[in-house]
Parts: sequence; structure tokens; C-alpha cells
Amino acid sequence: MKTNYYKNFDFTKATSLIKLALKEDIGRGDVTSNYLIPKHSSSKAFLVFKDKGIIAGLKIFKLVFNIIDPEIKTNFFVKEGDLIKYKKRIGLVEGNTRSILKGERVALNILQRMSGIATNIWELKRKLRNDKIEILDTRKTTPNFRLFEKLAVVIGGGTNHRFGLYDMILVKDNHIEACGGIENTLKKLSKIKPRTKLKIEVEVKNLSELKIIKDLGEGIVDIVMLDNFKIEDIKTAVKIINGKFKVELSGSINSKNIKKYRELDGVNFISSGSITHTYRSLDISLDFFT
Repeated sequence: MKTNYYKNFDFTKATSLIKLALKEDIGRGDVTSNYLIPKHSSSKAFLVFKDKGIIAGLKIFKLVFNIIDPEIKTNFFVKEGDLIKYKKRIGLVEGNTRSILKGERVALNILQRMSGIATNIWELKRKLRNDKIEILDTRKTTPNFRLFEKLAVVIGGGTNHRFGLYDMILVKDNHIEACGGIENTLKKLSKIKPRTKLKIEVEVKNLSELKIIKDLGEGIVDIVMLDNFKIEDIKTAVKIINGKFKVELSGSINSKNIKKYRELDGVNFISSGSITHTYRSLDISLDFFT
């Protein structure tokens, strides 16, 4: 099982995003704590997992408090990516009371959402039960939260698709229409291919478009996306492709219907926007004690 989830994670960007979130939440100051809590008061709080699912974002949770107050100590009793099946204490936070209260909401918001997404992808993989098919996320993410959501996907066992418009050439139906059809699009791509190291993926809506890709796209196209194809059409498409391109399935695939793709051969990827736009934040709290 992969454990070095943060190997290529951009902590500098994460720190900037967290600071913006803290500024939004704290504003001119935590007036309630400032009125009620002595400046040098210290407290302990258990991090309590009250749900069932994958825990994701522990390092980000810790980072929030480090930004607020480097003296705050966090200690976790579980590991990133662990499946937790029942209510339990999963960590301990100690330090200045005001500082803990300042960071509590932002830290929990991120941890709850990341854990929800990680659980979402874990459930999709469990239902698919086909390790030959990688499950990909999409760009259907929360604005300014993509960095954390993409990380949660990996912790849950999924694979990141492109991060944005800059790291892959993904030609969708609107691009094809704007270029005057799929043949014209392929002609343009043929000139681009020698000049780029980026992968080229092209979306097709039907078998007719796929046949054009098969005839004109070899050596140009790396991945073909079959968008909203029926199962029988997918099987036909795989035969047409015959290993010339990698195959991605897309279009309204979610936890309710992913089982029907379980037995497919010749499919490399399934992408699902539901991973990051339709999930339930998990119930996690920070409970003070004396």
C-alpha cells in the first residue's frame, strides 16, 4: 500500500491557501475566545472520529495549527489512509487554548472534506473490484481547494488525472466543434505532437468518431476517452482500438452504477466527477478535556 502520499505535495501552496482560509475565518480576531479565555491558558483536546471511512489529511490538519502557533503539539494514533470503522479517538492536540480555538474550524473543515473524498474513492474501488482499471478524478473540484481534494483522492486509492489546463492536452467535444470536426482536430494535433511531451487524450461521443481516431490518430493520440458509451459499445470500441491507445471511460459513472463496468477488458481508466463533487464530509470533532 502506498504510504508516501506527500512526496510531490506542494506545501508552499498549501500554506498560502490555509492562510487565506484562516484570514477569512478569524478576520479581526476571535472575539469570543479573546473575551472568555485567558491569554496564556493551555488546553488539551482529543481528535475524535465519529464515522466510518478513510482518514485523510492528517498532515494538513497539523499544518493549520503550525501556521497559527508552532508551539501547538499534535499527536496522531492512526496513520494517513487508515480505514476507521467505529467512533474512536484518533489524535491529541495540546497547546495555547486561544490558538487551538482559532485553528479548530479550518483544520476540521479540511480534514472532514478530505476524509469524505478519500472514502468516496475507496468505496468506488471496492465496488469496481478490478485492479486493472485505475479510477481517476476530474477538474470538477471546489475552487481553491483542488490541491487538497486531489491529495485526498490519492490517499483513498485513486489516481489524479490532470491537475489543470496546463499539464495535459485533453481534447473534448467543444474543442472538436471549435476546430471544425475531429479530422481537422487530428491534423492540428499531428503538428503539435512532435513539439510536446504532454500526453494527448481525445474524447469521442460515438463509434464513428472512434473509427476516425483509429485510422488517423495512431502516433498522435495516447488516450481515447469514451464518453457516455453503453457497455456493448465499449466492448466494440475496445476491439476497434485493439491496443493502439489507452482507454478511459467517462460520463455519469458513480457508486450506484460502477459495478456494471467490473468485467470489462481492455479498459485502463474510469474517470468520475462524483469523486470530488458528490461526497459526504465525515463526522470528526475536536473535544476539549481537563
